[in-house]
Amino acid sequence: MKLTDSITTLKGIGDKTAALFHKLNIYTLEDLVRHYPRDYEEYEAPVGIRFVKKEQINSLRVTIKRVEGVKRVRNLQILSVVAGDSENSIFLTWFNMPYLKSKLRSGETIIVRGIPSMKNGRLTMEQPELFLEGEYQKKQGLLLPKYPLTKGLTNNAICKAVRQVVDSGVLEREFLPLSIRKENELAEYNYAISTIHFPEKKEDLVFARKRLVFDEFFLFIVSLRNLKEGTEKIENNFSFPKCEMTQELLEKLPFRLTNAQMGAWNDVKENMNSSYVMSRLIQGDVGSGKTIVAALALMYAAENGYQGAMMAPTEVLARQHYEYFMELKEQYQLDIHPILLTGSMTAKQKRMARERIEMGMADIVIGTHTLFQESVAYDNLALVITDEQHRFGVRQREMLMEKGTCPHVLVMSATPIPRTLAIIIYGDLDISVIDELPSNRIPIKNCVVNTSYREKAYQFIADEVHKGHQAYVICPMVEESENMEAENVIDYEKMLQSKLPSDITTECLHGKMKPGAKNDIMERFAANEIQVLVSTTVVEVGVNVPNATVMMVENAELFGLAQLHQLRGRVGRGSAQSYCIFVSGSDKKDTKKRLEILNKSNDGFFISSEDLKLRGPGDLFGFRQSGLLEFKIGDIFTDAAILQAASDAANELGEQGIPDTEEYAELKKKIDSFMEQDLTTLSL
Repeated sequence: MKLTDSITTLKGIGDKTAALFHKLNIYTLEDLVRHYPRDYEEYEAPVGIRFVKKEQINSLRVTIKRVEGVKRVRNLQILSVVAGDSENSIFLTWFNMPYLKSKLRSGETIIVRGIPSMKNGRLTMEQPELFLEGEYQKKQGLLLPKYPLTKGLTNNAICKAVRQVVDSGVLEREFLPLSIRKENELAEYNYAISTIHFPEKKEDLVFARKRLVFDEFFLFIVSLRNLKEGTEKIENNFSFPKCEMTQELLEKLPFRLTNAQMGAWNDVKENMNSSYVMSRLIQGDVGSGKTIVAALALMYAAENGYQGAMMAPTEVLARQHYEYFMELKEQYQLDIHPILLTGSMTAKQKRMARERIEMGMADIVIGTHTLFQESVAYDNLALVITDEQHRFGVRQREMLMEKGTCPHVLVMSATPIPRTLAIIIYGDLDISVIDELPSNRIPIKNCVVNTSYREKAYQFIADEVHKGHQAYVICPMVEESENMEAENVIDYEKMLQSKLPSDITTECLHGKMKPGAKNDIMERFAANEIQVLVSTTVVEVGVNVPNATVMMVENAELFGLAQLHQLRGRVGRGSAQSYCIFVSGSDKKDTKKRLEILNKSNDGFFISSEDLKLRGPGDLFGFRQSGLLEFKIGDIFTDAAILQAASDAANELGEQGIPDTEEYAELKKKIDSFMEQDLTTLSL
């Protein structure tokens, strides 16, 4: 058995099951072992009912008092049991499991595991796991992996497949030199892979995870710096003597740029006139006004006879950028010629757009990833801008650069991360920070509430819609999962339809939809044909709807603060007061403390800085904390200390160069492989 083998070589995985694994991008055994658990089930010592924690998973030792029998309610068979201990009682309910009745006897002591809640004035646990004491003892203290799933593929199926690979003893050669492992106290690679899936205790899990996180950061930083070595100090072949049009626009705008915006614009202008090609990041909080800086740069290029291309992460946002440039052109009689190029355009529309671009008749080109396809040729491309940079792979940016003769590169990100981390992550870019908001922005009003507030929230949303506004509702999952208690967009949208007045149109949006369907929904929402959009985090970037005034986030405890702040940035874009409602399904003190940071501040840089302070190396469980870099296991906020260590190791290696010795041979191969595969798809 080799790691390059197909997953169909594993027992129990035929073509049908393999197709389900393929939906998770698992094709080989290596893909499988790198499909890391997203969380772990911890079977803790069972407790008495008086120690129960509501809305959390509890393991309770109870004695059966009474089996009430099986009732039929429509198509459900409901088995009800009253159980308890010497002090308290709990009502247990199982759905469509009538066979349990014959196994449950009055007076028998059992362990039940589930989430208790109050229903009809009594403590209830629905559909709990059921164990005899001896069975539970075998699981107690274990950490059992919970994997990201797709419909039709169970957690148990993935667990069995991974176990086969781990038990087979198939190994990958260690690629980190011993000196780097010793310096950073890192586990051996194969031990880390085995342990991340099947840890015996939490300390082992922390040790294994540290190694795998270090690997991702280290390989990424080394590869990014290798790219930078090939691109830095490229001679600037463009000349920008004219600045009348951009200066005139600045003077005519109905608002004054903030000092931070002017600073960023001056950085860009200075770079474009320097001896070397620009590679700059504009990092600005949500709503800080990055787009006008990008617009000035594109008009500056056009004024001097060059083309500029701006790549957006979604078609809807690309179209909105295009319309913005057309409005500027008409309102201020600007001598610019914008054009739009997206994947959903007809073949004829795309052909005509490509012809205008190639002939130089279009000087500001707006689009999506279609801008760097082979069929698109530019006449004189001098500037490339990528909006929401972290949504594009590093290689995609390189491909767009190759469309011109080493054009200037400007990238924009609304993810506010502390400068120390930004310097590491954006190692190939100079950084400008826009850290103040325009004075006309109305601060968003925030509230952090528990699930009991939902009915009031639905009424509030209905009131806002009847005032002519719109709302987002964010859920963490697309569909119901067998191993996660969280809201999902598909069921939630159906439920919300029944809660809201019939004159309010709701729709759901998620990443598993086809691009055409997603674009259609976002366009209808932008046009106010949909008033309430129930979505996953795909709306984090991608559409500007100034009419939306409410953002409601379900299971807010499952998101990182940086991502919640990004989501909040979808509202507060118009002239009306906007609101953000964070609904938490957890009553843990730490969760409340984290979410209160959002309640108190709308400053993304402050939020990300505070988020870092609250984190520690043991903060392993739950959802990925930031949407910034889509690593398989690492997270730049949670793992900031490991990121710094990986950066230091990469710096040391960069200064010395990789020795041409046997000890470093595997590392060289790994870096080459990472640059060919992982760096191509990794988004930043």
